[in-house]
Amino acid sequence: MLWIPLTLAAAFVQNLRSMLQKRLTGALSVNGAAYVRFCYALPFAWLYLLALAAGDPLPRISGAFGTFVVTGALAQILGTACLLSAFTLRSFAVSTALSKTEAVQTALIGLLLLGDVVSPLAALGIGVSLAGVLLLTGSVPLQAALTNRRAVILGLLAGTGFALAAVGYRGAALSLPTGDAPIRAGLTLAAALTIQTLVMGVYLGFRESGQLRRVAAAWRPGLWVGICGAAASAGWFTAMTLQTSALVRALGQVELLFAVLASWWVFGERIRPRELIGMAVLVAGVCLLLG
Repeated sequence: MLWIPLTLAAAFVQNLRSMLQKRLTGALSVNGAAYVRFCYALPFAWLYLLALAAGDPLPRISGAFGTFVVTGALAQILGTACLLSAFTLRSFAVSTALSKTEAVQTALIGLLLLGDVVSPLAALGIGVSLAGVLLLTGSVPLQAALTNRRAVILGLLAGTGFALAAVGYRGAALSLPTGDAPIRAGLTLAAALTIQTLVMGVYLGFRESGQLRRVAAAWRPGLWVGICGAAASAGWFTAMTLQTSALVRALGQVELLFAVLASWWVFGERIRPRELIGMAVLVAGVCLLLG
């Protein structure tokens, strides 16, 4: 059951990373701020992997590993790009809400690609936790969802991208012939971040070249974002090596619970009744997952 504390810790640290990353949005574009999470986490991911290996040879990679990790890395970029595109829409709430179907989509994709089976009780827990997440993210009028097809498509594609990434990373780790869970996860993480740093770096170089200089200039806060990002990802990847991606991502939705509590504790924001109900429903879904 090590995957449970790993997932909870990863969700907590990822929420901390998001809070740090928001401080960069004034100095960087949305894409530039997103790039910080990859490029500054990369050296820490490799240091983590080398520390785990302690001089021993790393697991031998195969074509299957390359296919899974490239798919996961690019799918995560796609999911992020879809959510960023939704910022330009009036119905951003629709896209955000539909992106939260990630856990449900992860269960389906994991079953198709890896044969990961989710028990009926766990499937119920995923559905209940999704309802709690939707309550926490805010109500979305049905009319808005029906009249804005682009928002619906972007939201579903974002969820698909994140789901495919989770399944891809688990598939990559499981394809390695040797090594314990931390080593497999660490190698997968280092490879994925390397791909993402290169791909997004090339994109920014052609489309927003000035952002690369600004990202480099923001190295002080960027280092903290990188440390938190690498730590959170190490937790996610190790948990998904030990357990199906669907259960890990479903439990990981407690990140939203941490975010609401942080807004109340740090910023003094009032928690609304709907959010209290959402937290209760989310916790109920998590209990079903772990039951």
